[in-house]
Amino acid sequence: MSLRFMFFARMVDKWTVGLPGESGPRRRGTLISMQTAAQYQTQPSGSGLKLIEVDAAPTTQIVGANAAWRKLLVQAEMVGPYVQVAAIEGENGVGKQTLARFLHSRSPLARSVFQRRDAREWLATDADPATLSGFIYLDRVDLLTPPGQGLLLSVLKALQDRAPGRAVVVVASQTSLRQMAAQGLLLPDLAFRLAAVRFAVPPLRMRREDIAPLAQALLERICARYQHRPVSLGSAALARLLQHNWPGNVRELASVLEAALLNAVNAVIRAEDLPIPTDAEMPLQTPAPMRTGNLALDAVILQHVQHVLNLNHGNKLRAARQLGISRSTLYRILANQTILTH
Repeated sequence: MSLRFMFFARMVDKWTVGLPGESGPRRRGTLISMQTAAQYQTQPSGSGLKLIEVDAAPTTQIVGANAAWRKLLVQAEMVGPYVQVAAIEGENGVGKQTLARFLHSRSPLARSVFQRRDAREWLATDADPATLSGFIYLDRVDLLTPPGQGLLLSVLKALQDRAPGRAVVVVASQTSLRQMAAQGLLLPDLAFRLAAVRFAVPPLRMRREDIAPLAQALLERICARYQHRPVSLGSAALARLLQHNWPGNVRELASVLEAALLNAVNAVIRAEDLPIPTDAEMPLQTPAPMRTGNLALDAVILQHVQHVLNLNHGNKLRAARQLGISRSTLYRILANQTILTH
């Protein structure tokens, strides 16, 4: 198998991936089916109209060089023809849907539509095991409440009693499902079933060799969308991209480049065109003085957590990462629950 993998980026903020190291009729047929136009359906729900993506339009080819990302694709290719249930974990914007689309392309349901659904909406409206069919990608399964978790568990149990090849369920989570189960936030049986086939997508800051080819491919896509003449990245701009930590991952990179295109002079994006603050422009953040009114350990921890949250302008996900805790733990601390076990 070739070590070169070609990926196809969607015209919006998600990604879809091509087929590595394959030629002949199977590859051509799959690519033709993957290159159909994006189709969306709106259906009424209890909270108003909901958007259901039933297919997508990969249009821009990019090259992924990161070894960990390639390894995930190799593993996905191995299990793709046989898997019924899988979990894809990773931060927001890292490319979880990319991997799900690759699994779809390698599954027996490759010629069926790719159904992307919010897990909560799907369970509330369409989660009927008797009619379950096709390739279903359930986003944000980590936000399911206990009743929703129980319903998903019953669906998975029914799915595993059916013959393979009729339905595949792939769930996406920003949090480790096993960690959630260990913290009592997810039904253990559900976590075991979902994480039996598990893929952890690395963040962009751990795939820095992919930043340059991703950026250029994104620029080509953005230029095509705006019917803009081709532009390239200047050396200083590329250096700025490589230095940035990318908390928003590939989605943030696309946003930065789209904004930079509007500021570009001639056909080259300069470092000053990128809406990324330099170290000199970052505000100096000094620790807040510790108040000595309540020296109980729980109170001190809560005060420190609140300080880190303020530094991140209320972004709980980013604050949790800096604190080295899960987001669910952060919520419990902010709810002023007891942190220590006595």
